[in-house]
Amino acid sequence: MSVLPGAPPAPPTPAPATTLGAKLSLAAADIKLHHSVFALPFAVLGAFLAMPAASTAGRFAGQLALVVACMVAARTWAMLVNRLADAGFDAANPRTARRAVASGRLSVRDARLLAAAAALAFVACCGLFWVLFTNPWPVALSPLVLGWLALYSYAKRFTAWCHVLLGTALAISPLAAAIAVDPAALTRVPALFALSAMVTLWVAGFDIVYALQDEAFDRSAGLHSIPAAMGKSRAVLLSRALHALAVGALVAVILLEPRLRTLFPPTVAVVAGVLVAEHVILQRRGLAGLPLVFFTLNGVVSCLLGAAGLADLLLAA
Repeated sequence: MSVLPGAPPAPPTPAPATTLGAKLSLAAADIKLHHSVFALPFAVLGAFLAMPAASTAGRFAGQLALVVACMVAARTWAMLVNRLADAGFDAANPRTARRAVASGRLSVRDARLLAAAAALAFVACCGLFWVLFTNPWPVALSPLVLGWLALYSYAKRFTAWCHVLLGTALAISPLAAAIAVDPAALTRVPALFALSAMVTLWVAGFDIVYALQDEAFDRSAGLHSIPAAMGKSRAVLLSRALHALAVGALVAVILLEPRLRTLFPPTVAVVAGVLVAEHVILQRRGLAGLPLVFFTLNGVVSCLLGAAGLADLLLAA
């Protein structure tokens, strides 16, 4: 390939990882495994809400361990599918060009194998609910869950409401955990649905904010997002409205679940303040405030709600 005189040399193409350890490390870093904190506290809270009064500590501990394993495997699958589906777009976007698959550091073949392994691990963990706890629902529903989690990665090709779909992908975590612990919980614990609605609204709200940094690229690439469709100002207003509705859903959780009446209500007030702070930071600092808004403060939201909910349930036991 010819190079224009005086032009800087093109950066070398990174060599793909060759050892299994390097591939796993690269994949874990690229999909930010620690970001499981966004959904995991709600899955754990859903499991505790669903726990039958007659359940033993040993039985529930085993179920909870499987719930956590399923969460990690499912998120790994979803993120690797995202990296594979978006590899071409990521390579063309300066913000995402260094992602492992887009940059060539993790080969497409290896990413597909790791995604398949994560999917198999998820189905296997779901199957253990049937083997160990005579509950076939998790493994029966596992293909639908994997398909729904993968759908988000393609939604931006046909709808600007992909952010809401991402919200539902995380919002199934408390419902799925409840089904895994006790399928009857969906009829006896209505607060689970309010909690799921909260996660949908909360995640959609902050994902709209996160998409602001790709507004111009999405338009140029023909991808759909709320910022690309509505512009920054309206997108921010919609994000605020979704977060206000998320706080309303948390109030519904309190009203529907008598066991969450001690520490959970003041925590909801704190979370409302944190969400307001996110939008104040975004207004004052613009995109420079995104790392604090998107990662730190939203991690605080999920951990606070999960911890307060668990504390209340243990106090009520």
